[in-house]
Amino acid sequence: MESNQTCFRRGVRDGMPIALGYFAVAFTLGIAAKNAGFSAVQAMVESLTNNASAGEYAVFSLVSAGAGYWEVAVMTLVANARYLLMSCALSQKLAPETGLGHRMLVAFDVTDEIFGVSIAFPGRLNPFYTYGAMAVAIPGWALGTFLGVVVGNVLPLRLVSALSVGLYGMFLAIIVPPARESRVVLALVLLSFAASWAAASLPALAAVSSGVKTIVLTVAISLGAAVLFPVAEEAET
Repeated sequence: MESNQTCFRRGVRDGMPIALGYFAVAFTLGIAAKNAGFSAVQAMVESLTNNASAGEYAVFSLVSAGAGYWEVAVMTLVANARYLLMSCALSQKLAPETGLGHRMLVAFDVTDEIFGVSIAFPGRLNPFYTYGAMAVAIPGWALGTFLGVVVGNVLPLRLVSALSVGLYGMFLAIIVPPARESRVVLALVLLSFAASWAAASLPALAAVSSGVKTIVLTVAISLGAAVLFPVAEEAET
């Protein structure tokens, strides 16, 4: 079994691409924060405490529209609701004896990307692996937001958009290896792509938030896969 220090260093290594992608994406978030009247420091603190692009965009948009505190709180909860599901999945990935403190710290920064690398950790998840990824991803997100407020509006919009492509490349790096090894995983990935496209395109679902769509699709596809293609739990070592 790897030591906590080794797992932390491994998490830092795997978290570096996430940090670079976050840094680029957060530029656009910083522009939204500036338009909402946030200073660079305020936007950075907001990103340090709420590392979620959809949730933060919702906050900045509502603040710009003069919304009240309750409206901001409810919208943030809805936009980030999918992370509740991811936290439940990671809770099952941790060893049963993992303490509440470690579980709460891991849950603090459950993002799509950190969840992806954490859930792919072989065997039981060592929380120090996730801490390593968080240690570089959170500063990357916050620093990108800070600089987005300071200089984001100076950069061409096309350049900012191009920088965000790095996140999609990172997602591919997460899903391609297991998809190449398993036809079932490959079929589920393709099904997820098709279902997500359909959910985003159907006019009847236009009023449903992206967070709710993600939760419903994740539960439905995961449940179907678990029932039709159950995987035996790995033996403890």
